[in-house]
Amino acid sequence: MADTQRITYRLSFADGARHEMAVELDARTLALRNRPPVEPPEWTELGCEQCSNCPLKEDQHPYCPLALSLVDLVKLCKDVASYEEMEVEVETPERTTRASTTVQRGVASLMGLVIATSGCPHTTFFRPMARFHLPLASEEETIYRATSTYLLAQYFRRRRGAIFDFDLQGLVDAYQRIHVVNTHVAKRLWQAVTKDSSLNALILLDLFSKAMPDTIEDSLEEIRYLFEPFLESQTTLPG
Repeated sequence: MADTQRITYRLSFADGARHEMAVELDARTLALRNRPPVEPPEWTELGCEQCSNCPLKEDQHPYCPLALSLVDLVKLCKDVASYEEMEVEVETPERTTRASTTVQRGVASLMGLVIATSGCPHTTFFRPMARFHLPLASEEETIYRATSTYLLAQYFRRRRGAIFDFDLQGLVDAYQRIHVVNTHVAKRLWQAVTKDSSLNALILLDLFSKAMPDTIEDSLEEIRYLFEPFLESQTTLPG
């Protein structure tokens, strides 16, 4: 297995500008391996709008790992309006995806990947999803992937003899923590941008994080029909 997994976003803006951003991940831990900025801006300091639920201490972590991971992305689109059209090409180890979309949605897809792997203690849950990154995922696709990831983690916890949760309460809690993080990161971004693309991309991500705890049961019920053949053919556990 290679030491590094690379996911490359190629963004083509309406004014003809083209930018490429490669996200380098440790192949085993899925931690972000992109080099941090040499001179981080003030809005990345841990004490700047530090999240109310942040477990990190300034003497050990002078900079917020999530904020540091966003510096290059913020620079890339700080002068671009969120409503503008763009072309996105995403190359993963398995396939290449191309789509026409808005700057807000394209940047949100890249931002979600970076945040998940940034090193923020509250986003580590999302790292397995980064390994199987799905660019420009719809809300339904995200619900499917998030719940599947969580339940598979509980399976492995059960096999290890650890406490496990098949009622999804831990997933609800994870999204509630992420909403707090997104709120504080948005305050940081206000200090960094002149246009709204990266800020609105974060808001787009947060809309799902905010709604997930209250709607998870209803959202899953909407895709229950996909499992009807399985539910009908296997009404009891095997063995």
